[in-house]
Order: sequence, then C-alpha cells, then structure tokens
Amino acid sequence: MSGSLFVVATPIGNLGDMVPRALEILQSADLVCAEDTRHSGRLLQHFGIRTPLVAHHEHSSATEQERILQTLREGGTVALISDAGTPLISDPGFDLIRTARREGITVIPVPGACAAIAALSVAGMATDRFIFEGFLPAKSAARRSRLEAVATERASLVFYESPHRILDSLQDMAAVLGGTREAFFAREMTKAYETYLFDTLDGLCDRVASDSDQQRGEIVVVVSGAGGAADEAVEREGERVLHLLLGDLPVKRAAALAARITGDSKNRLYQLALQADRPKPHT
Repeated sequence: MSGSLFVVATPIGNLGDMVPRALEILQSADLVCAEDTRHSGRLLQHFGIRTPLVAHHEHSSATEQERILQTLREGGTVALISDAGTPLISDPGFDLIRTARREGITVIPVPGACAAIAALSVAGMATDRFIFEGFLPAKSAARRSRLEAVATERASLVFYESPHRILDSLQDMAAVLGGTREAFFAREMTKAYETYLFDTLDGLCDRVASDSDQQRGEIVVVVSGAGGAADEAVEREGERVLHLLLGDLPVKRAAALAARITGDSKNRLYQLALQADRPKPHT
C-alpha cells in the first residue's frame, strides 16, 4: 500500500509560528524533502528533528525524484517543505505532486505560514478577489508586459520581489499601473526588521529609493485593483490632459507626459492617443 506525501508549511521568519501538526509530521516522517537542505537542516536541528533530509528542487534529477517516489510506493511517509512558508507557492515541486497523484499516492496539506496571504491580510485592501503574480520577470520589458496584462484587473494584485530588483519593479508598476494606485509594501515579515509601508506606487518608489534598508530581505507588494473611484478620477484627468497635449506634442510624448502629470497608466493613455490620432474614414 502506498504511503502519504505531506506538503508542510514552515515559518517565513519567526520560528514561533511553527504549527504543532507540522512538527509532528516532520518528526514522524521517513523522509523530508527540502528545496535547500542546508537551510532546512538548520530548521530541523532547531526543533531537534533527526528525520533524513534530501534535496528536491527544480534541478533535481529523475533519480533523486525516483528515490522519493519509491519511499512512498513502499508505504512510507514523506514531508515536502520549502525554504520558508507554504511549498509550491512560487516554489518548485509541483511535478512531484502530479506524479504522486497519478500513481494514487495520497497528498495531504499541512497548512501554515504563506507570505502572500500574510501580507494581503494586513494590507487593508480588498481580499474578496486577488491575483497572485509571484515574481515578475527580471527584464524591464518583460516585466512591463506582464504588468500591462493585469493593469485593468479589479482584483488586488500580489507580487513577490527580490531586494536587488524591488526599486526597478516599483518604478515599472508606477509607470504601467499608474503612480497614484494604492500599494502596500511588506518586508521581512515576522522577522527582527519587518517593515510595512502603505502609500501610492509613486510614494513607495520615493521611500524605497531614499532608504537602502528597504532594498534588503524578502519583499511582498500588494497593489489595489483598478476601477475604484480614485482610479476613475485619475483616468478622467489623464484623458483631459492627454487631449490638451495632443494639440502640441507627438502621440508618444503626449501620453508619457500626461501619465507623469496625472499618475494614469502610460500604456492606457498611449492607446487612447493612437485612437485619437488615427485619421477619420471618409464618408
């Protein structure tokens, strides 16, 4: 009879957030699979857990995954953990889950910390609908393209970002989504230097640029959805300014300047400018 694969959430910072059931599973499992065995080894050592630990990540070989599956096929218990938080949320490992399910192996979640949900819960933004985008692309052009795809979504937007790209990403968010869009910045949650900032995207750009400490650690950004009363007012003002500028400036320049003045989306204004500049058909 096949065993059970437990997907176990671990703390995102404060070890006091470790749930008792997670400890029980990690202590009783035949095998613990971790993204980084050195990092997770310290976690297990802290709690006095001596369960064998093996690596499982996006570069794991077929032989390494087969060892894990064989343990399960023989009726063993395997616990899958990530470096922090809930496994498979912007982490590798879904292929192991899919293979286990195809083979009829029971897969069971052990809930706990998740950085995206933790940030969303204190952001003060709509939580009835949200879109989790994880990490945006590293290159600005691809990043802006992804942001343009969600610019008109009314749901709250949740992003992870690395410290060396956070300022560039915030600047791209402001340019594409609009600088007046409300946003929440959560850094190093549950850790000694946790920081929470609530501002517009333009405001966050200024605050992060002026404080290098905010460009360190693990970061979650929550951005309000489009379509609120404030957004509608910004869009109306953006269109008014755009039409004024189009009388004297080229399309691209007019759209960029109108976006900078009003905080509206440059991409949206550019598309409107193209339509306004298009020759009318002869009747």
